[in-house]
Amino acid sequence: MSTALSGSLMLDIQGIWLTAEDRHLLRQPQVGGVILFARNIEHPAQVRELCLAMRAVRPDILIAVDQEGGRVQRLRQGFVRLPAMGELSACDDAPALAEQCGWMMASEVLAAGLDFSFAPVLDLDYGHSAVIGKRSFGADPAQVVDLAGSFIRGMAAAGMAAVGKHFPGHGWAEADSHVAIPRDERSLQQIRDSDLIPFARLAAGLAGVMPAHVIYPQVDAQPAGFSRRWLQEILRGELDYRGIIFSDDLSMAGAHVVGDAAARIEAALQAGCDMGLVCNDRAAAELALSRLQQLEVQPCARLASMRSRAAAGDEYRQQPRWLAATGALRAAGLI
Repeated sequence: MSTALSGSLMLDIQGIWLTAEDRHLLRQPQVGGVILFARNIEHPAQVRELCLAMRAVRPDILIAVDQEGGRVQRLRQGFVRLPAMGELSACDDAPALAEQCGWMMASEVLAAGLDFSFAPVLDLDYGHSAVIGKRSFGADPAQVVDLAGSFIRGMAAAGMAAVGKHFPGHGWAEADSHVAIPRDERSLQQIRDSDLIPFARLAAGLAGVMPAHVIYPQVDAQPAGFSRRWLQEILRGELDYRGIIFSDDLSMAGAHVVGDAAARIEAALQAGCDMGLVCNDRAAAELALSRLQQLEVQPCARLASMRSRAAAGDEYRQQPRWLAATGALRAAGLI
């Protein structure tokens, strides 16, 4: 069966080295990316070796991680423990510190051989969502634009593409989409006047956007990541966004409203996602892959823009900017 669908699958691997099963999956052309979790990581040299092993199987594979700072930081041993972004707003010269955090995070992730981190979080912190909380730069849209924009500039200076999440905003809904199906009952205009502002103002600097597994019933009955209204009409149309759309993890409870993993990845690509993530469930990843193969889905050419051009290694620690960044963050009590 042929189709006009394009897109790829991002999945995870089992441990700190590749198994024969991992290698088989990486050889499938419909698999376009790998996301690393804490179980895949021991120290920087091991991560570099793992990335080299994956690229030996698939030179074009995208390798990603969640390295935001605070509690969402997969790379720990041998890496700087960055603060949660919500801690920056209380500091003097917060935009400069945000830029240093972005540069430092990106420098370390790239040096370990990865392509990018799913960062920054552009959600507003209303105090409702425990899963967002201090991952957010703050409650005020203008402040989030200022600090997240600075963080993105730091990432860009290190050579990393930015991915803003979770469009159009996960901060109002109380439920955690990892284990439930959150709902945000506000009107589209209320969301436009608040949560959409960071995405709208920062869209030009975002190579990627990740939508939320949240239902906004006054806008669409489907979660944003499965909604053509959100992804095509609003994100692509109104915000004129031209970058890559990554689904959030399709194994999360918030994604189960559309069926099994095969139905989820098809629905995500039909809605406008360029890459669907299926994590921490190998059977589901294999089911999603089988569906992409059945549909003869072709990879999206835009995905190449996420690849790092940086060389792996720890030379960045010799740069004057590294000394300045660590000094500034220590002086502010953030590391």
